[in-house]
Amino acid sequence: MVEDNAARFALKTELLLRIEKLGLQQSLFPSSDELIDQLIQQLEDISPILQPLQPNDLPSLLGNWQLVYASAGTVVTRQIASIPDFLGGIKIKRVWQRLASVNNTRKISTSNSAQVELPILGEWQLQANGHWKWDTDEKTATVSFNSFSIQATKPFGLSNWSFPELKIPVLEFLQREALWITSYLDQEIRVGRGATGNLFVFHRDITS
Repeated sequence: MVEDNAARFALKTELLLRIEKLGLQQSLFPSSDELIDQLIQQLEDISPILQPLQPNDLPSLLGNWQLVYASAGTVVTRQIASIPDFLGGIKIKRVWQRLASVNNTRKISTSNSAQVELPILGEWQLQANGHWKWDTDEKTATVSFNSFSIQATKPFGLSNWSFPELKIPVLEFLQREALWITSYLDQEIRVGRGATGNLFVFHRDITS
């Protein structure tokens, strides 16, 4: 146990330093870093919480998390990356996730948000709301979203003005489910894997 704790500390320190060195714009766009991915895989092998969706371990999973690395980008950043010269015109300010329990169910509500800065148009916030659900496998969940929203938080760079949030519901028959594996979890960082193996590293947000 002591050896695992020391190994986790060393791996996490190196991982977060390498992610920080990449910078937010690079770490959230499709540009997998082989060494970072290797460090993540080593951490996954010594995760202190093996079943994050188990009731006793849910408190460690819930709360606010900042996304600091995505090996193949995110839904938002992949779209931005398809725009010519995207890095010069559109800036990702932050991407975060809020997880909350749904009482007496095997579900977690999730809110995935991104704040972006657009040329001329200013800062905008995009959000997807949905839930995780699971059965006997307390490591793997299916994720689906039932609404999306968009809001100008600083239109045209004006900090004292904002537009109302535009919320778009997703009809039930149009909702799609995707597998999500929480492959590493401790009190500080969390690693998720998508169905195709894409890696996502979250750092707990203690400011929200």
